[in-house]
Amino acid sequence: MVATDKKRFLYKLIPPRPTFVQDMTEAERKAMKEHAIYWKDLTDKGIAIVFGLVLDPNGPWGVAIVEVEDKLEAHDLGTNDPAIKAGLTFDIYPMPKQPID
Repeated sequence: MVATDKKRFLYKLIPPRPTFVQDMTEAERKAMKEHAIYWKDLTDKGIAIVFGLVLDPNGPWGVAIVEVEDKLEAHDLGTNDPAIKAGLTFDIYPMPKQPID
C-alpha cells in the first residue's frame, strides 16, 4: 500500500424527501442515473473509494468516501454532481485516517 498525503471525506447526498427512492419523478430519475455514472467514474479514477445508497430507516440517502487534497476539492466534487445540479443537497465530513485515541 502506498502512503498518501490526501485526506478522506464522507460525502452525504441528502434527498429532497424520505420517499425519494420510491417516488422519483422522471427528471429526478434521469439526474440519479447521471449521478451514478459520475460517481462510478470517480471510483474508476481512484478519487472515490466507495459510493452507494444507505438504507437508513428514517429515509435512504447516498454516501461516498473520497480521498482528495482538501475540503475544497471534496466540496467541488459535490457541486459538480449531477444530482446536486438537479436540486439535491449534500454535506461533507472529514474523516481521520488513524483511529482517534
